[in-house]
Amino acid sequence: MSVRPPYRADVVGSFLRPPAVAEARARHNAGELDAEGLRAVEDAAIVDLVQKEADAGLELATDGEFRRSWWHFDFFGLLDGVDIVELDHGIQFQGVQTRPRGIEISGRIGFSDTHPFLDHFRALQEDVKATGAQPKFTIPSPTVLDFRLEPGHIDSAVYDGREAIVDDLVQAYRDAVKAFYDAGARYLQFDDTAWAYLCSEVELEKAAERGIDTNGIAQRYAALLNRILDGKPDDLVVTTHVCRGNFRSTWISSGGYEPVAEQLLGVTEYDGYFLEYDTDRAGGFEPLRFLPEGDKTVVLGLITSKTGDLENPDDVKRRIDEATKFAPLEQLALSPQCGFASTEEGNILTEDQQWAKVRTVVDIARDVWG
Repeated sequence: MSVRPPYRADVVGSFLRPPAVAEARARHNAGELDAEGLRAVEDAAIVDLVQKEADAGLELATDGEFRRSWWHFDFFGLLDGVDIVELDHGIQFQGVQTRPRGIEISGRIGFSDTHPFLDHFRALQEDVKATGAQPKFTIPSPTVLDFRLEPGHIDSAVYDGREAIVDDLVQAYRDAVKAFYDAGARYLQFDDTAWAYLCSEVELEKAAERGIDTNGIAQRYAALLNRILDGKPDDLVVTTHVCRGNFRSTWISSGGYEPVAEQLLGVTEYDGYFLEYDTDRAGGFEPLRFLPEGDKTVVLGLITSKTGDLENPDDVKRRIDEATKFAPLEQLALSPQCGFASTEEGNILTEDQQWAKVRTVVDIARDVWG
């Protein structure tokens, strides 16, 4: 296994919500359970989850995003100056659409030390003490906020257009990274759909319709992220997960990583990259040639989280071997291609199937890397 994260056997972050959490959230939304009662149910479920992660053989533990409804909106909506509002449409996946929610910038963007996700991390940090695991915490990438902004959803009295938000967005994330680090975090992950959408002509056209200048956008996103990552502590690992969409086992975009690989792998100063490789929609491994020699790690998402069917370990090992034609084995690792529940609805598989997937990742990683 790896000395430091990302580990040879890793996970993206989210897990299927247990029935007790789903029921408690429904009661809370209906006004039948107060915030303290909901928190107690979440606390108990996360303690159980952390133990299950350890029992499956993982060296890290996440809180499964059990305290969230969405993988991104919950964090964004608790930033200073950012609101989550109802739209006349949701995000369109293959054959299904999410609830109609979107981002609105109503004030100066900022991250304060009262952001609830800091307490969520602190709770996870306490929970992992029983297993000795490394706590891993996930937040959405700032590029997602930019990419998902709809026209007319920036208060013109605060910012003069889309480009005007960048400096405050960068500072908010610099403040967030520092706050998580000061709280004890040493393994953070920025979840990011934007890079995958830049590989899709269809999604680029939609972005242009939202008023985004897509010319040179990969370079702009790399520069934005590097401003945030610049000067981070040496003992803080920050990775990213590049996602093509994950809602009730459906997806959004297709396209290999070639259009963004040089900027993403070669320029952006992440420590690791969780890349989806569970279907041919992700293209081949050739873009991995842009991974610089050194400490950066690509975590191959070869185990799908969208169905319960187990992969053949020999097939997965062959694909890892194929990847080594473009990147050294010592700079590769393995994980499911995405989380199991990017929203509270979750993907269409059972908890038993979910844990069988995780154990498969661990078993294959041990066989391949020792």
